[in-house]
Amino acid sequence: MRTLFPSLGRMLAAAALAMFMAAVPAWAFAVPHVFLVQNSGWMEPFYSDPQSQFKPLVGALAGSVVQPGEAVVLAAFNQSLPGAPSPRALLSFKAGQDSAQKITQALRGLDTARKPGSAALADTDLGEAVQAAITQALGGKPGIVWLFTNNRNSPNNDQATAERNREFYQLIHGGAAITKALAFPLRMPVKGEHYSANGLMVYAFAVGAEGNRALDALLAARRVERVITEPPARLKPLDRDTVRLAPRKVENAPGVRFATAPNGVLRADVAPDARQPTARIEWNLENTMYPYTISSATLSARSTLGGENRPISLASSKVSALAPGKPAPLGSTMTLPVAQIPDKWSAQALKSAGSAYVLPGTIQLHLADQKLELSQAFRQRMAALFPGDPLPDIFIPPARVQASTAVLPVEVRVHYGMGPLLALGGAALALLGAAGAAAYAYARPRVAHLTVEDELRTMRARPGTTQPIYDKAGQQVAQLKTTLFGHQLLDLREGAQVRLGR
Repeated sequence: MRTLFPSLGRMLAAAALAMFMAAVPAWAFAVPHVFLVQNSGWMEPFYSDPQSQFKPLVGALAGSVVQPGEAVVLAAFNQSLPGAPSPRALLSFKAGQDSAQKITQALRGLDTARKPGSAALADTDLGEAVQAAITQALGGKPGIVWLFTNNRNSPNNDQATAERNREFYQLIHGGAAITKALAFPLRMPVKGEHYSANGLMVYAFAVGAEGNRALDALLAARRVERVITEPPARLKPLDRDTVRLAPRKVENAPGVRFATAPNGVLRADVAPDARQPTARIEWNLENTMYPYTISSATLSARSTLGGENRPISLASSKVSALAPGKPAPLGSTMTLPVAQIPDKWSAQALKSAGSAYVLPGTIQLHLADQKLELSQAFRQRMAALFPGDPLPDIFIPPARVQASTAVLPVEVRVHYGMGPLLALGGAALALLGAAGAAAYAYARPRVAHLTVEDELRTMRARPGTTQPIYDKAGQQVAQLKTTLFGHQLLDLREGAQVRLGR
């Protein structure tokens, strides 16, 4: 077991605890950052050249990517030896507006390290540093590890260098802890007393699913781009989200229109009376795996829309020489979930009147027998930045990565007009009016004309009531029943002279 930087785990834990006690709501979804800065022998010109922008770069990047309230650890690393532990913690704090200044201040006194009891400059172990950051600083929990290195492992090119390179390679590509790995090759000419260099490498390693989401959010918000304008080289993953589909044209689907939303979701806007079962869509297929070219792959696709899972017919099942950022046309025929679209008189449609009823789903594009190769332009850039160095193994795609899947979120949005809702509203108003009229008619008193012993009388009564009728002597001789349809005489006493009318 290698010696780890002392107290780094405790420093991060203390910072995290302080953050939790002070501002739980502010950082509840934040992730910690670990900045690993190499200070071994090959890094000598980055420290000794008075024009070097190495330390300001670390501070500027930290100031841009770290959000207020997040835990930050800064550590210097080379190779751990007895009496010289590595990595070595320099600073641990809760980020604020002054994160860049704190990082720059902590780096001010840092210089290249030497082996214990010797004038020889220290060697480097990249894998040791990253492993320590994951297991000790982050404690196996989600976060982002930033690594600043000249991409060399040993100033003396000892026999253990190749083995350490392989361990670093395996940690990145084969380890489950790192979910996303990016590399930023940067031009930074420096000249020192012993060595000179043309470039620097900055790695970003997302640890865990939350670390992956946090790194994606930083890239989407262009917070890294504020400091590093070069596009990142993707090291991992190479088996998902490797291509992007962008719709160019839709045919044979009246009432259907496709567009891509700002969040990357493909929207199919459908008229409620669209019943065409299929749509032919012309796509732009783009390789998103800079700096790799998809030299060849076999394509297949499926759609899951509105609970339906159907294959998508592709115009071509092969792709070749697909370079990063250069789209290739791809035709497809897919079935729309018309059977799942509610009728315009349904409760779902009426509820969505004036807006859209949404059927979520995905389009899944699978690449089998996938063969990747590093683009020639990237090889040339690496050769210019690191002259004389072999291309690091970390940029060689693992042989096991022979398939990938790209998932495109889709929303089928059915737009219902206000007509049916207005029609139902009108009908409801008519029913209410009729009910009101009936209630008024029922409540309105009715006039009844009677003749009692040759005497004309007028009586008023509401429908549903029964009233007694008396003769001149005050005796009840009958009853008057009133309904919506008229009047009736009930319980007429024998011999009584009572009739309706005059």
